Amino acid sequence: MAFYINSYEQYTEDYTRALLNPEEFWADIANNFEWSQSWDKVLEYDFSEGRNQWFINAKLNITINCLDRHAAATPDKLAICWEANSPETPNRQYTYKELLDRVCQVANGLKSKGIVKGDRVCIYMPMIPELLISVLACARIGAVHSVVFGGFSPKALAERMQQAEAKMLITSDVAYRGEKVIDILTAARVAYQISPTAKQMLIFDRSGEGKTYPEQSFSDFDSVANAQSTHCPAEIMDAEDMLFILYTSGSTGTPKGIVHTCGGYMVYTGYTFANVFQYKEKDVFFCTADIGWITGHSYMAYGALLNGATQLMYEGVPTYPDASRFWQLIEKHKVTHFYTAPTAIRALMALGDEYVQGWDLSTLKVLGSVGEPINEEAWHWYNEQVGKERCPIVDTWWQTETGGIMISTIAGISQSIPSWAGYPLVGVQMAIMDENGEEIHSNEADGALCLKTPIPSLLRTTYGDHNRCKNTYFSAYPNHYFTGDRAKRDAEGRYRIIGRMDDVLNVSGHRIGTAEVENVLNQHIEIVESAAVGYAHPIKGEAIAAFVIPFAPVEDKNKLFAELQFMISKEIGSFSKIETLVVVTGLPKTRSGKIMRRILKKILANEPDYGDISTLLNPEVVEEIAQQVSSLK
Repeated sequence: MAFYINSYEQYTEDYTRALLNPEEFWADIANNFEWSQSWDKVLEYDFSEGRNQWFINAKLNITINCLDRHAAATPDKLAICWEANSPETPNRQYTYKELLDRVCQVANGLKSKGIVKGDRVCIYMPMIPELLISVLACARIGAVHSVVFGGFSPKALAERMQQAEAKMLITSDVAYRGEKVIDILTAARVAYQISPTAKQMLIFDRSGEGKTYPEQSFSDFDSVANAQSTHCPAEIMDAEDMLFILYTSGSTGTPKGIVHTCGGYMVYTGYTFANVFQYKEKDVFFCTADIGWITGHSYMAYGALLNGATQLMYEGVPTYPDASRFWQLIEKHKVTHFYTAPTAIRALMALGDEYVQGWDLSTLKVLGSVGEPINEEAWHWYNEQVGKERCPIVDTWWQTETGGIMISTIAGISQSIPSWAGYPLVGVQMAIMDENGEEIHSNEADGALCLKTPIPSLLRTTYGDHNRCKNTYFSAYPNHYFTGDRAKRDAEGRYRIIGRMDDVLNVSGHRIGTAEVENVLNQHIEIVESAAVGYAHPIKGEAIAAFVIPFAPVEDKNKLFAELQFMISKEIGSFSKIETLVVVTGLPKTRSGKIMRRILKKILANEPDYGDISTLLNPEVVEEIAQQVSSLK
């Protein structure tokens, strides 16, 4: 059986095979990787208890598959090329042999500081090679890494360190983002002092100033690593040993520590990277996600390296020193695969086509989108201006909890349709459920999106609280994993993600997804981005409020309101007209770019208890929006 899907016919054959005999299928895929000991059984699961296990009693170390085998076969192949925030800073490159050597040195450095198999290590760094190297060094010795995005506040970092019971924090002195120099170490110090379990801190000298630290428990990253051997035997792990904990937002406001394990996660991320992106030898992969999020884990730190890929890693933002930075990097490094978020695409689109035009993007083969459904206008701009209408777009849907891509087109093999994620990947059995918890078997279905059987990279638990895992993901629809999303399925079996179930509006008995409304709003020539939320209405039950960010100050709000009403009536139906229009300069977003609609709902309901907004990307906009809404009332 082939590891790579080379045709649509093969996709359908493999999908059927995985459906009929999943254990045989995944055993064949797993045999493409190196194991120290084979498995006794491929799969055991009980969704009623929220449990699944893969490759039972198998032994491995994921870094052997990411590094050692490539360093042996192609030692001089480029693994990582890092570009700094500033174009003036020289880039850094690592071949597979060099990357293996450095990972081993850092791994030995961790051991010299008392870190052993099973210890949790928090990593709080900007997008520099040392972040990726630290992740792999932890995996090398069996320590559990928990990466916290470098933009989180000290309070948020401390909370995650405490929950993970981290023994060490790895950080840097500063971070560079655009024109900003961020004192990341101060935040790290505060969190470190709060966390009762942290015993050591490693600090990378990103500024190059050669700072020293009086604290005995603080050490310079390079000094510790440089004193070590470039040989570090890989700790042999059980397939179900923890690989990492990654915290994600919870409906209660407290983050959930999503646990992923070594064996199944390796098999699924390696397989999906190769096939969704149709990655081939000599291609250059550029994922713009931060490793602080699941995309950076699965398709940079692991998926790409499992496939021996060459990838570009970028420290900065897409608009520094101007909005052509991504395109300049693609031309410079002859990037073939570009994977980014709709938020970035919309932001660049808003700044004008001139920034993308004039750059040589002819090496591009595949474009990817991740993080949220991409609206049609942004999809077309991406296709026309970046892909020049010759690059398939993979609009990938998945979650921190699933570990890998679940629904997507396969580049060049299945059809890309704007705003439709596509077909479930091989081995992924999706279901759409109705309000009574029954599966809708017909096509043209619309309802709650669930997973019927596990995939190898599905979360194993929420760290320290399995009941939370069970109640959150496996209780709403018995014997199913509930994604929390609402989706449509067309007559061909393709899926479109409408939005979170708590983002579904019910206007006069009509169910409307916020993503549907926003897709129309974003098509207006004056609007950069929007958010639609529901609020109580005495007649309709729920009415729609639209929060919109314009390209320029709105001179005639009544005219804009009327035009949006017309567009929504035309695209969705008159029942879905917006009741309230709020023009704003920004929307409350998480650090990963997701709009916090629950905050907008609280503002509309005049409920000032917004929860902890300090970890938002832009907490200052909350009060501005509240004042705008108050003036409307």
